[in-house]
Amino acid sequence: MSHDDAHPVSLQCGDCPIRHRAVCARCESSELDELEGAKYYRSFEAGQTVIWSGDKMDFVASVVSGIATLTQTLEDGRTQMVGLLLPSDFVGRPGRDRAAYNVTATTDILMCCFRRKPFEEMMERTPHIAQRLLQMTLDELDAAREWMLLLGRKTAREKIASLLSIVARRDASIRHRKMRGRLSFDLPLTREAMADYLGLTLETVSRQMSALKRDGVIELEGKRHVTVPDMDRLLIEAGDDSDGGLIA
Repeated sequence: MSHDDAHPVSLQCGDCPIRHRAVCARCESSELDELEGAKYYRSFEAGQTVIWSGDKMDFVASVVSGIATLTQTLEDGRTQMVGLLLPSDFVGRPGRDRAAYNVTATTDILMCCFRRKPFEEMMERTPHIAQRLLQMTLDELDAAREWMLLLGRKTAREKIASLLSIVARRDASIRHRKMRGRLSFDLPLTREAMADYLGLTLETVSRQMSALKRDGVIELEGKRHVTVPDMDRLLIEAGDDSDGGLIA
């Protein structure tokens, strides 16, 4: 990602909506000051490629807002979606200078980027960053295992319910909301993107969304605004219990 292919943005750490979940969540004020010297913000429009698999990566980053997809191009040219990047998710690996996956903006996104070398050097001196990154990596491992289950074993209805629960839980966490009672959020994915992500047809996604609405599991206002009257019921529909699932 060069500094020329996106629009610069300015945001103070104290105003950051993902501060409590990001890689810098445990940093002291002096450590945040040091990170300030290595960071820059970039915004990307929906459909824009953030980085291609195999490209040299001179940065690591946190998603501040919006959603991106991780994809891998297969030998026959097909593209396989392998995950979603939601707000507070981390992009890149310290110690690895090449991108492992294609990263594409699904919606308009804002990323808080750190120059890789200064970030790696600070990691060695700052246990707070290293500890938080380890925790996030373990969460990502859990997410990858859940993703394998979602694609391989779940029914179409369970897949849709799982995706809705993932987005609902992350939205609640970012907004400091409890997971009880009614939850409302804007679904940042089109029906087409949901179909691509879950390996379903567009018709199946639309049919299952309508069925979940008809059965009272979700309420829909327009195409994107979703209300979940009872999160526990949605988790049951997803094949998860109230303590399990992808997003903590």
